[in-house]
Amino acid sequence: MKNTLKTLGLACLAAILFSSLFVSCGSGAETPTPTANTITDQYNRTVTVEANPQRIVSLSPAHTEILYALGLGDRIVGVSEYSDYPPEATAKPSVGSYNEPNIETIISMAPDLVLATEEHEEEVTQLENRGITVVALVPKTVSEVLDTITIIGQITGKNDEAADLVDSLQGRIDAIAEKTKNLTAEQKPRVFCIIWHDPIWTVGAGTFHDELIQIAGGVNIAHNLDGYVDMSLEALIAADPQIIIAGVGMGDGGDISLVAMQTDDRLRDIDARKTGKIYGANMDIVSRPGPRLADALEAFFQLIHPEMQ
Repeated sequence: MKNTLKTLGLACLAAILFSSLFVSCGSGAETPTPTANTITDQYNRTVTVEANPQRIVSLSPAHTEILYALGLGDRIVGVSEYSDYPPEATAKPSVGSYNEPNIETIISMAPDLVLATEEHEEEVTQLENRGITVVALVPKTVSEVLDTITIIGQITGKNDEAADLVDSLQGRIDAIAEKTKNLTAEQKPRVFCIIWHDPIWTVGAGTFHDELIQIAGGVNIAHNLDGYVDMSLEALIAADPQIIIAGVGMGDGGDISLVAMQTDDRLRDIDARKTGKIYGANMDIVSRPGPRLADALEAFFQLIHPEMQ
């Protein structure tokens, strides 16, 4: 099964073209006519998206959340597995699993835009070969998450809504950064964020989770590792985290990783076990690079520095 959180990095916006033509004609002027948008997407492909696509398929729960946050729910004709937020997303027709969406189902929906992620390289090729426009976006950092919102807003004609959402999220991020910016090294606890327990899968440098831990006033014990990565039990014990944040509710995993951290006898001597600072965090919130990014940061901040609330 493909790792749903591993990222390839977000490509930049190459060019966004809009035209506004006003012609005097007696009683009024012509309505401005938007043109197509040309971008360079995650796979470094130049993609032209016709203005204001009306039939959108989302292959990522995070992209689904962004679309709804921009007021585009009525344009979504299909979503992948785990697209469960907001709740109305669950009523959308399914295109199959997140890792292996059904190509024929997608084609039958006649989309004029498909939003894909790093998991969908094969699907992107197949859909393109069938003449379907696909944009692949997979942000790795906090700024790239915000950029993704901006890009989706631009290719769907929701520039203003995207700008407002990004401004709101950035304001909430900045508010917490302001609270933690003067913490000393001694005031920043060692934090371990675990996504899965067998093998131990965590977040290293170059991930937005690593940034969220830092902004929230903690030190990620896996910062010396890169990306979403396996970590040995020995390395975890040696790092002696003071706080453990375990993802709960992701897929069918429930709270199994949280329970493992709380009960594994091999971890009995680490600081977090001795002090009882092992917490669960809703993985659907803290793992999706989308409009709930600030919610994830605020959750981390509350767990890492409850005394500053």
